[in-house]
Amino acid sequence: MAFKLTLFAAALTAIISRDSTSTRVLVLTILASTAIAQVPNNCSRTYKVVLGDTCDKISAAQNVSTFQLAHVNADTINPDCSNLVSGETICLGIEGQDCDNTHTIVSGDSCSDISVAANIDLSTLLANNPNVDSTCSNIYPDEVR
Repeated sequence: MAFKLTLFAAALTAIISRDSTSTRVLVLTILASTAIAQVPNNCSRTYKVVLGDTCDKISAAQNVSTFQLAHVNADTINPDCSNLVSGETICLGIEGQDCDNTHTIVSGDSCSDISVAANIDLSTLLANNPNVDSTCSNIYPDEVR
């Protein structure tokens, strides 16, 4: 009896054959099951994903907002950022649009606090973070804005 096991997290497909008289498992072949993501030609910075990365970790370490990271990689990274693949190269910003002045949200932060710390007005903060609602009620600790 043959079983096909697809490992989405590792983006690999393994074809496994199982002997009915024993528990021996033989891996016959491993094939890539997804296409490698293409980095845009006008990408100004790239990053190679490592095991254990999250969008928030990458954003904080690479000085890129979580919105920008998701927006630039919309065809690669799903909305909840649960499909990062170790070894995959992702784009951090597009030439001429790459904002690398960021702030990592901590408990108690408000949009006013962030705009004062960044020396920008609130309207600029909101314009640069279109995923933040006008009352700033949807910012959470460890997000990068």
